[in-house]
Amino acid sequence: MAPQDRISRLAQQIGDRLQNASQAPEDIQKGVQQVVRGAFDRLELVSREDFDILMDVLQRTRSRVEALERQVASLEAAVEASTSTSPSPVEAEAPPTPAPEPNSDGSEDNKPA
Repeated sequence: MAPQDRISRLAQQIGDRLQNASQAPEDIQKGVQQVVRGAFDRLELVSREDFDILMDVLQRTRSRVEALERQVASLEAAVEASTSTSPSPVEAEAPPTPAPEPNSDGSEDNKPA
């Protein structure tokens, strides 16, 4: 329902309540308060206090998200830096060259195996 329709309906309800001017002023006031309160409930309004609390929570959440984004960026940079300075996976997987075995006389043979 459009806001104009709600306002028109609210004005109509208040007008209907005021037409019975023979009622006591307290009854009229209570009736108008009921109509206005019902209209506000249908509009799903929040109190200023609730709004301020939610804004505070949102600001804290936003700053926490920004801090986590900075932390993730620094961790990604650290991972990138460590992978660029470490040997390639092919070099890391190559088996080590065996040490030459000594001859029976204790000298090492430098012949390729």
